[in-house]
Amino acid sequence: MKKSFSALALATGLSLTGCTTILNNLPGVYSLDIQQGNVINQEMVDQLRPNMTKRQVLYIMGSPMLVDVFHQNRWDFLYSEQPGGGPRVQKRLSLYFDGDHLIGVQGDFKPSTLPVIAEPKETTLEIPERDLEKTLWEKIASLFSDEPVVKKSVTTGDPDTAKQPEKEFEEPF
Repeated sequence: MKKSFSALALATGLSLTGCTTILNNLPGVYSLDIQQGNVINQEMVDQLRPNMTKRQVLYIMGSPMLVDVFHQNRWDFLYSEQPGGGPRVQKRLSLYFDGDHLIGVQGDFKPSTLPVIAEPKETTLEIPERDLEKTLWEKIASLFSDEPVVKKSVTTGDPDTAKQPEKEFEEPF
């Protein structure tokens, strides 16, 4: 009885191992890219400069994965990626602070010594001016009346003053 149970357990184990190998190597089977931790790239690390405040570093890098209770002046960023079920790639970055200012970087990335030239991410659109024959109010008013819109002039200010500018307004009715 024990021999048949052992043989059955061995056969089941071998068949399940073979299934996973076959399933991983089948063409057309989609495997997920698994990312864990803080996404870290060289562009982010290149923006770091000595004497940056913790708040500035937080804006660039995001919140740290680990803040050690015993080493509060060190922030650790960990990033793990397993593309398509392949081998796992792990990246690490530690930032060191003196009080509130960044004093050191250690890990898989090294900051650039070149100045950062940020490309503008804004787009400027030039909209040509429209040559309108009628104002919007004139168009709306003409829909509700058969009469053309009459322009009247009105003086503003004190009527006794000799040089008062005249303002024109449109009366739709």
